[in-house]
Amino acid sequence: MPIQKSKVTIFDVAKASGVSSSAVSYALNGKSGVSDVTRDKVLKVAHELGWKPNGAAQALAKAKTQRVGLALGYDPKLLSVESYMMELISGLGAELEKYDYSLLVRMAVGEDAKLSIIDDWIATGNVDAMLLVNVELGDPCVALLEEHEEMPVLAIADASVVGNLPSLSSADADAVRRAVRYLYDLGHRQIARVGGPESLAHSYIRDSAFADVASELGMRYRCLHTDYTPETGREATKRLLAFSEHPTAIIYDNDVMALAGLGVAASQGIKVPEEISIMSWDDSLMCTAAYPNLTAMGRDVVDTGKQAAGLLLKLIGGERVGHLMEGPYELRARASTGPAPAAE
Repeated sequence: MPIQKSKVTIFDVAKASGVSSSAVSYALNGKSGVSDVTRDKVLKVAHELGWKPNGAAQALAKAKTQRVGLALGYDPKLLSVESYMMELISGLGAELEKYDYSLLVRMAVGEDAKLSIIDDWIATGNVDAMLLVNVELGDPCVALLEEHEEMPVLAIADASVVGNLPSLSSADADAVRRAVRYLYDLGHRQIARVGGPESLAHSYIRDSAFADVASELGMRYRCLHTDYTPETGREATKRLLAFSEHPTAIIYDNDVMALAGLGVAASQGIKVPEEISIMSWDDSLMCTAAYPNLTAMGRDVVDTGKQAAGLLLKLIGGERVGHLMEGPYELRARASTGPAPAAE
């Protein structure tokens, strides 16, 4: 006996079909994203169960939700200590509120969780637009969003890795060149970088720029990758300092790892900056609270969030947005960097 029509939902159809609720939504609403075989199966099951579209729900789906979605594939422990994302969210949320928009943040914990959340938002229309961050090389989220032009999206990533998606990118390669040349001018010839995950597109861009400029200047260069946490930053620093000829300067991809590096140097009796110089990326309050104050490649991340919000609202309003650049980084020299130690 079929379920009463008024009781049948897409979740009932999904359970009976053995597919996800988002796949059912795609099939029932005539959207791409499912195979013809799956679509036929879903439509057949829906008919057998007596499913009928809910007029009120359809009207609601066509209305604006006044929400922008952000799926974060972050370790919750990292999010609690890493400054960049919280500064970005602060700017984004504050600007959206001016236009009566809210930010819906979901924690994508687990393999493929981020892709599943984005897939669900496309299928259900629970958000009016999405912000895509921490884009990976060959990111499946980019491919999925390119297939669904009906969903406005802005990627905070280099234009080279986001296909046809609108993007807001930072001048990472230029910042790398400025940072390395700054250390070169201080006499450093052996430098190292403690970067983030190799899978992230901006890590690859920075890796390439570091290797290129170090080679041009005839500098010795090492790079270790981490997950951005203080713990892995600490371990990477210990490994670098264990070399018989360790680097005389280390550049970290975020503030918390640079602070961890300061701690390792202090625990080993290595003076900063007399024996080793330390630099951070994405200048935050932590850099000026640390002792010695940390030299950093800084930018206004809160302003980046505000800029991203403005672009998302344009996309929601039907305007076209291409590939845009943030303002340049600033090299903010402080007490944690100094002349390279004299060779013995």
